[in-house]
Parts: sequence; structure tokens; C-alpha cells
Amino acid sequence: MTEKSPYIIRPMEQESYSPANHTGTKNYRLIGPKVNGAKYMEIALGDIERHEGSPAHAHPDLEQAVYIIEGEAIAGIDGVDHHVRAGEMMYFPANVFHSIKVLTERIKMLVIYSPPYGEDPTKVIHEPKAAE
Repeated sequence: MTEKSPYIIRPMEQESYSPANHTGTKNYRLIGPKVNGAKYMEIALGDIERHEGSPAHAHPDLEQAVYIIEGEAIAGIDGVDHHVRAGEMMYFPANVFHSIKVLTERIKMLVIYSPPYGEDPTKVIHEPKAAE
């Protein structure tokens, strides 16, 4: 029985997208306003290739949590690098700069935003480049 339901989400039935500010990344929206009408959260399945990821950025008025399903990476959070791996969770408070660089063949993770992010460019702050 494979009825369509807003309550059962099959990741590979969702269209993938490459989030802004990331390289080598495919995300699949699982929960959110455009998927099933969720108002207070958004969840995506992320898949990032080796040596790819995102430079430091922050989200104003938006919290983000990431659970690592598979793989390892270096996560920069608030200016400190952390070695993270499968089974661990990361939390990025609003306005805290964070980045990720994948060390293994790939990393798969659940990315949770509250409130929903929706790839809105007004919800991203890019870290200023250091003076040369």
C-alpha cells in the first residue's frame, strides 16, 4: 500500500535542491510549509560530498539542529572547529556563525530549522571576509 499522505514522507520521492551557500550538497525537504503545511519547523535530509560543505554563515531569528546519520566532518561553530561524526547532534543558535567541511566520502544528516527556513536569502548572514 503506497498511498500519498502528508504524514508519511519518502525522501527519495521529494525533489532535491542545492542549498545556497553550500557546495556538493543535495537536500530533500521532509517536513515544512511546502511539503505538508508544517508551520513551526522544517526538516531536510542533507547529503554532502567529501571536501564540500559551506563557509561560515549564520541565520538571524532561526535555530538549527543537525543530527549526523553517516560520515564525519569538521564543523566550525562560533569560531571553534569540532570533529563531528555519525550519532552526534549539532546545535546552531540564531546569529551564531557555523560551517561544515566533509572528511569522509559523504555525510548524511537530518537538518532541523525552527521556524522554517525555506531557503530564504534574508535568513542568512555571511561572515565578513578577513582584511588582507
